[in-house]
Amino acid sequence: MSTALDADVLDVLVIGAGSCGLAAAIAAHDAGAAVAIVEKRPRPGGNSSLSTGSLPGAGSRFQRAAGIDDSPAMLLADLMRIAGETDCPELMRRLAEQSAPTVEWLVDTVGARLSLVTAYKHVGHSVARLHAPVSRRGQDLVDDLLAAVEARGIPLAVGQGAQRLIVENGAVAGASIGASNTAASAQRARKTILAVNGFAGHPDLVKRFCPEVAGAQYFGALGSTGEAVLWGETIGAALANIGAYQGYAAVADPHGSLLSWTTIEKGGIIVNGRAERFGDESAGYSGFTRNVMAEAAPRFAIFDQKIFDAAAGEEEFLELANYGGLKSATDAELLAREIGLDGAELSATIATSTRAAAGQMADPFGRRDFGLGALDGKLYACRIVPGLFHTQGGLAVDDDGRVLDQQGRPIKNLFAGGGATGGLSGRMGGAAYASGNGLLSAIALGRLAGMAAASEIRNDAASS
Repeated sequence: MSTALDADVLDVLVIGAGSCGLAAAIAAHDAGAAVAIVEKRPRPGGNSSLSTGSLPGAGSRFQRAAGIDDSPAMLLADLMRIAGETDCPELMRRLAEQSAPTVEWLVDTVGARLSLVTAYKHVGHSVARLHAPVSRRGQDLVDDLLAAVEARGIPLAVGQGAQRLIVENGAVAGASIGASNTAASAQRARKTILAVNGFAGHPDLVKRFCPEVAGAQYFGALGSTGEAVLWGETIGAALANIGAYQGYAAVADPHGSLLSWTTIEKGGIIVNGRAERFGDESAGYSGFTRNVMAEAAPRFAIFDQKIFDAAAGEEEFLELANYGGLKSATDAELLAREIGLDGAELSATIATSTRAAAGQMADPFGRRDFGLGALDGKLYACRIVPGLFHTQGGLAVDDDGRVLDQQGRPIKNLFAGGGATGGLSGRMGGAAYASGNGLLSAIALGRLAGMAAASEIRNDAASS
C-alpha cells in the first residue's frame, strides 16, 4: 500500500498509521479537511495490530443493552484509582467522557466490528466496559479503520516516514518525508498530527525514562522508536507521564505470544524456578511485570482445567495450546516433572494458594481475588518471560491533542495522540496501566485531534 502525496500544502498531515493516525485522518476528513497519512513502516497498524483491539466505552449503548450500569464518572474513578499521581488529570477526564462516543463512532461511522466483552472484567475496571473485535485481535480493528480510510480516498503512503518537523517562526509547518536513508522532501501542511507511538523500541530512551523495565524483551511494533519525544525536545515541548509503560508479565517462552491473562485473573498463579510464588498476581499483567523481571528464569504460570476452559474462547490462547506452548499433567508432582521443578515444592505452593483461595488463610502476598477458586484436577503450565509492549508517556497535550510547550502553551499547528503523548497511566511504572488505556488514548485522542485541527483550519479561513 503506497500512495504518493500530491498536494503542495495539505490541510492536515498525519504522521503514523496506527489506530491513532487512522482515526485522526478519518475525523479530520469528515470535518472537511484535505488529509494525508505517512507511515515509515512497510505496513500500517503498529502496536494497534498487536493488541487485542479492546477499548473502554463507559455508558455505551451496548452496555445499556446488556443491562450494565456505567458512566464516564465511574471510568474516571477507576482510572484515577489505578493511575495514582498523573500529569494529565483533565485529559483523563476528557477521554473518560469521550470513551462511549468513541466506541459508538467506531461502530456507526467507521464501520468497526466491535462488541462488548461481558465474559469477564479486565484489569483495572470495576464493570465490563471493554469493546473489542470478536477475535480479540487488534488487526481486525485496524483493518476496519483502513477500509474507512480507503473508502474516503485519504492518501496513505507507507515506507515514507517523517525525518524531521518543519518549524518556522515557532510554528510547525509540516515535515520532511522520505524513506529511511534517502533524501527527504518537504511536505508542508497547515496542521500536523503526530501519531507515531511511543519509545519502547528505543532502549536508550527506555533506560532514561523507564529504568525499572530497562532490559526487558520488547514485544511491540518495530516502529515505536521515540520520534515524538526526540522531536518534541528539540522544539521545547513539555513531557508528561513519561515514566509510564505497559508491560506484560506472561509472554509465552519461547513462542513469543501472549499467555492470556485470563489464566491468571481466573485463579492461576506464577512461580519461579524454585516453584515458589513471589507476589500478588492480581496486580495485573502490566503491574506484575516488574515482579517477574526481578526473578531469574525460569518462571511458569500454573492453572487448571476450568481456567483453561475459560480462556479457550480466545484464539491466541488456543493457538498457543495447539502449538505446544502448554504442558499438562493430572497432579502437581507430575506437572513439576514435566517442567523441571521440584514436585514437593510445587505441591506445597499450590496447597497454600488453595487454602488462600478457599478463605482458610490469608494469602502470603495479599491476593484476595482467585477468580474461579482453588486449583484442582488437571493442571497446566506455561513457561513465561516478562515483556515491554509500549510506553504510556510522551508529549504533554491539551484535551484536544494540541502539543504544549514548557509553559503550557500550545505549539502552533502541532497535535499528537496515542503513544506519542502523556496518556492515562499515571506518572510512573507499569502498575498504573488499565486494560484499554492505550487504544482509548490512541483512538479517542486521535479523533479529537483530527476534529480540532480541521476546526482550526475553518476558523483561520473565516478570519482571513
